[in-house]
Amino acid sequence: MSREKYHNNLGLLKLNVLEMMEVSLDMLKGATESLKNLDTDLAQATIKKDDIVDEKEIKVEKCVSQLIALQQPMASDMRLITASLTMAIDLERLSDLACNIAWTSTDIKGEPEKNKVLLSGICKMSAIAEKMLQDTTIALRDSNAELAKRIASDDDKLDKLFFDTEKEFIDMMIKDHSIITDASHLLFVLRYIERIGDHICNVCQSIVYQVTGERLILN
Repeated sequence: MSREKYHNNLGLLKLNVLEMMEVSLDMLKGATESLKNLDTDLAQATIKKDDIVDEKEIKVEKCVSQLIALQQPMASDMRLITASLTMAIDLERLSDLACNIAWTSTDIKGEPEKNKVLLSGICKMSAIAEKMLQDTTIALRDSNAELAKRIASDDDKLDKLFFDTEKEFIDMMIKDHSIITDASHLLFVLRYIERIGDHICNVCQSIVYQVTGERLILN
């Protein structure tokens, strides 16, 4: 492999990870919107996008294998290669969680007004996660380690909102047994979004490592 092709493949590796992030962000937005409006068509369209993420992950794995097998990457390049692989794993899991949220939109059957109250906290959590993932794309694109650290700190907001909303759901179920089925489904969604925040933190850790060589625990 020529050095020119080697550097092209490094750029392609990073591009594939960036594209995975963009599709994952679209999936998170689509999943939340499908749940908010109980839009099963949008839910199905969102779930289908998971195939794109899976294909990108395979491309990342192949690119990593080729770069390691056919070249002797320098330290900074090796960090990009290994970080890309770990980011791809986290993004694939993140997209699976977005699929789970989309699937939930097909399970909600209760009264729209009551569901609107239940979904309020979920939409707030999703908005935070979406902003975190959007900014993570910028951090990777610009190799901005400081931005990655700041993004990870937002996970505290997500965790607090998760616990507050979970308690609110339980209190509502105690007062109104008619919402128990829907609220139970939506409790899982709260957990999915909280876990999405954890995966975003992991991606931010990988960005910091790729740029600086520091191995930090940001979650």
